[in-house]
Amino acid sequence: MNFSDIINTRQSCRNFDNKKQVEQDKLNAILESARLAPSACNGQPYHITVCKNESSKAVAKATQSMGMNKFTNDAPVMLVISEKPYVRSAAAGAKLKHNDYRSIDIGIVCSHIVCTATELGLSTCILGWFDDNKIRNICDLSEPVRLVVALGYSAENDKLRTKKRKSIDELVSYK
Repeated sequence: MNFSDIINTRQSCRNFDNKKQVEQDKLNAILESARLAPSACNGQPYHITVCKNESSKAVAKATQSMGMNKFTNDAPVMLVISEKPYVRSAAAGAKLKHNDYRSIDIGIVCSHIVCTATELGLSTCILGWFDDNKIRNICDLSEPVRLVVALGYSAENDKLRTKKRKSIDELVSYK
């Protein structure tokens, strides 16, 4: 699968196959692509906690307040991405330039995760709706949780949806 295929077929899965587990070699490949993701000053200001089995179910439950994200019950793996402190040079740059490089870096690593998963035939959903304190307790984390990625195989009846995006003219300008 080339990159164009990946970006055209990757979508947020809301219908996971709860009978199919993620193979360890595929999980390892996803984590290796995350390890190689670029970050400000190569600081990698994040930590990825892999949750499987009971911890995955507990994290899924922590994403479901107010009736949200019920589909996560069927995702066999939940990847919790938490924030870590900057390395000294990135901290200085962030302060001088008034830019939150950690959030950018977390977005980049998350993109590596979901694109690699798609390449390997897996499905994902990036979640920003969750109970930070509950997930910190489940994962024994002291730093804020920034994103959770539900990971697994999509159910057989989960079809590719038409992508609804801004037109290129709305999104891009030339000067």
